[in-house]
Amino acid sequence: MDLTDAPVRDNRHRHRFEMKIDGKLSTVAYQKVDDETLAIIHTQVDSSLEGKGVGSHLVEAVLTYIEQNNLKIVPLCPFVTVYLKRHPDWNRVVSTAYKPSDF
Repeated sequence: MDLTDAPVRDNRHRHRFEMKIDGKLSTVAYQKVDDETLAIIHTQVDSSLEGKGVGSHLVEAVLTYIEQNNLKIVPLCPFVTVYLKRHPDWNRVVSTAYKPSDF
């Protein structure tokens, strides 16, 4: 499965990042904390796509978007928290102004 061409878009109306693979929608839901910070709440991948790297690809694309737009995140989603532990270089986009325990 080639995920490199799967675009991820910010659906601000629904407060989530979206990616379609084989017609199936995967999402990362967020809440806006302030003008520069998003709380990442939940990652959802269609069950038929689980274990194929879709979640990791989606989260990496979201973190890239966050960085390119000079934003920060508060990781409340367990999947994102584990991803950050496995890829600590992405901690550069984690907010120092807020902690998960603030929510």
